[in-house]
Amino acid sequence: MDRLSIFETASAMREAVDGWRASGEQVALVPTMGALHEGHLSLVEAGRRHASRIIVSIFVNPTQFGPNEDFQKYPRSFEDDCCKLMASQVDAVYFPSVGEMYPADFATTVRVVGPAAVGLEDQFRPGHFEGVATVCCKLFAQSRADFVVFGEKDFQQLKVVTRMASDLGLGTRVIPVETLREPDGLAVSSRNRYLTAEERYQAPTLHRVMQNLAANIRLRKSVAQAISAARDELTASGFAVDYLEVRGAETLEPVSSLT
Repeated sequence: MDRLSIFETASAMREAVDGWRASGEQVALVPTMGALHEGHLSLVEAGRRHASRIIVSIFVNPTQFGPNEDFQKYPRSFEDDCCKLMASQVDAVYFPSVGEMYPADFATTVRVVGPAAVGLEDQFRPGHFEGVATVCCKLFAQSRADFVVFGEKDFQQLKVVTRMASDLGLGTRVIPVETLREPDGLAVSSRNRYLTAEERYQAPTLHRVMQNLAANIRLRKSVAQAISAARDELTASGFAVDYLEVRGAETLEPVSSLT
């Protein structure tokens, strides 16, 4: 790994970033929780189109997990991740400990409303987006990145982070990247490894149903009826549907009609 710098502290990362900036280079950050796959590497490639230096952060952030979620069993594969990043010619990995990110006297969090409080993921994961916004604010400030790259797969998260960076004047531009999908339409995700063979076979139904829902709405069919039909199809296919909504892309407010 002699071509890949690994920083465990913010001060070490800043020293490197200051050197790059002194040479007139710009920096892109790709925040991840590790267990890297082709979707993450597509974010690296997107960052490369905007900056000459790429940092990938790997940090499983405890503050965005609820009490009954998978923090302890979330997949961790640091050595394998570093090999993938070396092959992608990433410049550095930021790999902080929980203590580096949240010292014993840590007392400040980022409170978020707007896109973080519209009754989607926030309804089922209270506190999740405050954890996301807080760690992202720290990562943005610690890296002093010019650009930060996020996938559209977690779309509400993308909007929360984009608003946070703008509202707090962090001087970082958030770059959205289209979701990378398997040939059958399933979004590439670290958590796909949790699926049984039967669940993996059924999972692409979600994408197909959502694509059909969008097509029906574009044909000016009733939004409420299109949602109801899509929800019924998902339920009949074995999905437990938490929410299925049509929302505005920027505000995430409900959309009842395209007219």
